[in-house]
Amino acid sequence: MKTFPLGGSDLQVPNVVLGLMRIADMEDEAIRTLVAAGREAGITMLDHADVYGGSMHRCEERFAQAVTLSSSEREAAIIQTKAGIVPDGPYFDFSHERITSSVEGSLKALGTDYLDVLLLHRPDALVEPEEVARAFDELHAAGKVRHFGVSNQTPGQMELLRKHVRQPLVANQLQLSITHAPLVAQGVAANMQGLDQSVSRDYGTLDYCRLHDITVQAWSPFQAGFFDGVFLDDDRYPELNVVLDRLAAQYDVPKLAIATAWITRHPANIQVVLGTTNPERVRAAARGSDLPLTRAEWYELFRAAGYRVP
Repeated sequence: MKTFPLGGSDLQVPNVVLGLMRIADMEDEAIRTLVAAGREAGITMLDHADVYGGSMHRCEERFAQAVTLSSSEREAAIIQTKAGIVPDGPYFDFSHERITSSVEGSLKALGTDYLDVLLLHRPDALVEPEEVARAFDELHAAGKVRHFGVSNQTPGQMELLRKHVRQPLVANQLQLSITHAPLVAQGVAANMQGLDQSVSRDYGTLDYCRLHDITVQAWSPFQAGFFDGVFLDDDRYPELNVVLDRLAAQYDVPKLAIATAWITRHPANIQVVLGTTNPERVRAAARGSDLPLTRAEWYELFRAAGYRVP
């Protein structure tokens, strides 16, 4: 599995991440099997959030209850979590108090002394960047968080934070799949009057991240749209699935691997965040992490998903 420095930092990460947002009701042994499947496939990075699991810190807590990491295993693991969503409402809170209290809760739930990465979970319209900077400074100085990033943020929102935050923003977690790819598709069709694909919905976020060494993490990599089901074997995408089937047979891998490879083939070193609880799907997806799709194959999948190549 390909590895690279996260956001230009000294932290080497794999290009596939195991998301643990659905483990709250799983048995301990099932959680261990899932994590072990990822580890065997070379996935050393684990993605959490304080809101995952139905109650605050529940999935983080379940992970720690099921998986006991030795000191060497903890050193080898890369644990990332997110803070900022307040479920009651819902609303967002990037205040100093909320960020620091959330981190304390995550450290306790995960049974660890530090987080490798902390992301701000979606944008807070009422953000005061000075508050964020103060929280990041305190957490970093105390050794509680080593690296910081964001999720679902635009270039302007990241610039506002970077004006005050001293630590580099190493990651931006964004929705991306073959069928949900405005991050990529708009640039391909830029300045084409009358074509919906040419409308900018993210203000050049992917290019901005590449320019500033911010790693993009792709969440919902197999979702057709915004939580409306996967595109694999879905009747809404017959042409795409024909191409996926052919390439899967050609490369002798599962279709899931081709869907992964479409993202990891991009030269931006994008990480794919898996949300499955099925160990076989983890293994299948991981097989695509280094698959060398050709340019022609990558664009064929892009067109088959419904995007225009002018």
